[in-house]
Amino acid sequence: MLDSVLRPGANAAVPVLGAVARRERIARNAVRYFAFLFIALALLFAVIASVVKDVFFFRLATEALIYGGFAMGVDLLLGYAGLLSLGHALFFGLGAYVSGLVLKEWGASFWLALGSVFLAALVVGGVAGIIAIRARGVYFALITFGLAEVVSKIVFNTRELGGSDGIIGIPVVQANFGLFSVDSSHPGSFFLLVLALIMAMYFILEALLQTPAGRLIVAIKANEHRVPFLGFSAQRHKLFAFILAAIVTAMAGALYPMLRGFVSPELMFFQASGNAVITVILGGVGTLIGPLYGSVILSALKSIVGSYTEHHLIIIGVLFMISVIFFPKGLIGYLRPRLEAWLSRKEAS
Repeated sequence: MLDSVLRPGANAAVPVLGAVARRERIARNAVRYFAFLFIALALLFAVIASVVKDVFFFRLATEALIYGGFAMGVDLLLGYAGLLSLGHALFFGLGAYVSGLVLKEWGASFWLALGSVFLAALVVGGVAGIIAIRARGVYFALITFGLAEVVSKIVFNTRELGGSDGIIGIPVVQANFGLFSVDSSHPGSFFLLVLALIMAMYFILEALLQTPAGRLIVAIKANEHRVPFLGFSAQRHKLFAFILAAIVTAMAGALYPMLRGFVSPELMFFQASGNAVITVILGGVGTLIGPLYGSVILSALKSIVGSYTEHHLIIIGVLFMISVIFFPKGLIGYLRPRLEAWLSRKEAS
């Protein structure tokens, strides 16, 4: 009683904080519904594709998942830290090259390849992050673009890495889980393995963003200058977000040579980074699950439109502009408020 007299606004603040926590919980549950729906649709697709026995669509869907993991790393920077990276293909190509070299030179060990990629992304992401986070806004985007261009040209002109041809002849991989193993040459099994790995990264990122460190990453996007007044270093948490995004993207890239059996320097080119940004915008910025939906949509469009015309990029570009005009928040950004409203009404009733 005495406390409420001394602090007249204390009792009034409780309902406000409760309402904010409720909105955050509903928003988080809405995104989780989309994540579980994505898993359900992927499993349904796997069943149908297994019955039809169509290897092409299995491979196409697996590639869409891998590029979705790439875009998820971009969304972590763009949607949560407010950092637009135009050179994130650097880490996707890094993961693909390290994985390809390990599989070809050190033995076809699935876990060794992933572990090597993780360490490489940690080191390279830390070095690149220290350089890039010194800049803000468009300058950050240009620095990341420049870093990717420099590395891609070095790889392109290095004969030991295959030069312009890349690395070919990467062997088939078997992921051993003790009780069973998954062969990368089996399209259905490898699709399910990639789905499990990509969704595991999604749920890990979702959990990390709910921690104090994750909250500070979001706070940096809201107002970077106020973070030091809370007693935290904005630069340190920007570097943490950059390294985390680099690891996620590189781990997705590590799966590419297992699927295709080769690695090309084109994976580091600007077009790959641009496609990832388009994928994030198409699916929904700041949702994490949106890039996975966006990757599936973009991969399907390329396959369908590309089968009718060589100029499919023009048609896809026009469709992208239309989607940005009418759905500026992307697919999940458009559907999420409606699902949140339904969940709110359901909870109130």
